Amino acid sequence: MRTRFRTGIALAAIATTLSLTACGGDADVTKPAPADAREHTDDISNGVAVDRAAADLVPPDVRKSGKLVVAMDLSSPPTTFMASDNTTPIGFNPDIARLIAKKLGLQLDIKNVKFDTIIPGLDGGRYNLTVSGMSANEDRLKVLDMVFYFKNGSSIAVAHGNPKNLTNETLCGMSIAVQSGSVQELKRLPTLSEKTCESKGKPAIKPVSLPSVQDALTQVASRRVDGVFYDTTSLNWADAQQPNTFQVLKPQVATADNAVALGKGSALTPAVQAAIQSIMDSPKYTEALHRWGFDSLGIDKASIATPQG
Repeated sequence: MRTRFRTGIALAAIATTLSLTACGGDADVTKPAPADAREHTDDISNGVAVDRAAADLVPPDVRKSGKLVVAMDLSSPPTTFMASDNTTPIGFNPDIARLIAKKLGLQLDIKNVKFDTIIPGLDGGRYNLTVSGMSANEDRLKVLDMVFYFKNGSSIAVAHGNPKNLTNETLCGMSIAVQSGSVQELKRLPTLSEKTCESKGKPAIKPVSLPSVQDALTQVASRRVDGVFYDTTSLNWADAQQPNTFQVLKPQVATADNAVALGKGSALTPAVQAAIQSIMDSPKYTEALHRWGFDSLGIDKASIATPQG
C-alpha cells in the first residue's frame, strides 16, 4: 500500500487489514515472521489437561461460576485481535487465556473492552483478569496483582522511508501517537521527552492519545502525526502486513516483561500464577509463541511482577 492516500476508504484499509490479517530481558523484538499466514482460529487448548494442583487453588466463588472472565482490547494484532469472522478472538493473548482457563478447568469468557477501561473493570470486580500485554509499573501495582508471562518492547514507527529522518533522540516538537491508557502514554513517552528534549531546553514531544493502534497507524500513514509509540510486536506486524507504509525505528526504546493482571489481592492470583507456570513448562507455550512469530520472547518463570521501566 502506498504511503499517500487519495480517499478516506484507502486510509481505513490500514485498520481493516491490521484487524483481519493473521497487545525483562534485553532481546530486541526484531521483525517477527509468523510461521504461516493463517489466522490460527483453532483453539490451542484442545487436548490440554486440567492441572489439578493449579485448579485446586481456584477460589470457591470462581469454581462455582465455572467461568474465567478475561478482559481484552481486541484491536492490537498480533497479540490481541479479532479474526476475519469478526467473532473469534485470536492472537497470542487469547491463546494464553485459553490455556489458563483449560489448566484451571474453567470456561473462558473473553470480554472485548477498551484498553483504558480494563484496570477500572478489574478493580471493580467486573473481570477476573486481563491478558493484554501490560507492563508492570509502580502505579499499576498499587491496584493490581501481576504475573509475568512473556517479554515485549516499545518502539517508534514512522511513515515508510522516514521522510523527516527521525530517530528516537530527535523527536522534539514532533507529534507522536499513543494508545490511551498504555504504558507508552503514561510513562514511556513522558520519560523519553524529558530525557531527549526537555532536559536539553528543546520542545517537548507532542503526545496524541488515540483509542487504538489502528487509529494511530492510519494517522501516521496519512502524515497527520509524525509517528506512533507502541508495542514493538504490533508495529512490526503492521510493517509486515503493509509493506512500504511504515518503518519501525531501531533500536527499541524500552524492553520489559509483560504481565497478566488481576485485581489487587485477588484470591485467584495463586491459581493463575500456577496455571501460567504449568503452561510455560509445557510444549504449548512454545507453540503459542511460535505461531505468532514470538519465538525469542518467551520467559522461564511466571513470577509475581515487580515494577519495570
